[in-house]
Amino acid sequence: MAEDMEDDVAALPAAEFGFPGELRDRLVAVILSGEKTSTTGLLAAYEVEGEALPEVGSRSAVVDSAGRPVAVIEITGVRVVPFGEVDLAHAADEGEGDTSLDTWRASHERFFHSAPMREVLGDPEFAVTDATPVVLERFRLVARLD
Repeated sequence: MAEDMEDDVAALPAAEFGFPGELRDRLVAVILSGEKTSTTGLLAAYEVEGEALPEVGSRSAVVDSAGRPVAVIEITGVRVVPFGEVDLAHAADEGEGDTSLDTWRASHERFFHSAPMREVLGDPEFAVTDATPVVLERFRLVARLD
């Protein structure tokens, strides 16, 4: 039976939060604890990578910094909004301890302006504005794989 579960998980698309390293490790920890039930990504990153937006009901395997699947999540909501219209409820559900939109915004601007993100986008000068479309995902933890 465990082998069947491994095959099922291996067939799922990978859900990568942040880039490998300290940030991903923190994000994976709050997913596993159940504190993180939402995430925000740049619509431009989906477009550049030729990746379709997630669909409600779809499942994916959360991977850690070593690329190992550690959990299965299921998408419960997806919407695209301008960066300046992200609400506090979504920000708080990201599980990163943000209690104001200002702190949420500052941490996301740092991430979106980081060298790895700019490399993904192919734009070394990329800067997020209030009008930048972002993808807001909500999800639930289906299984821990430890």
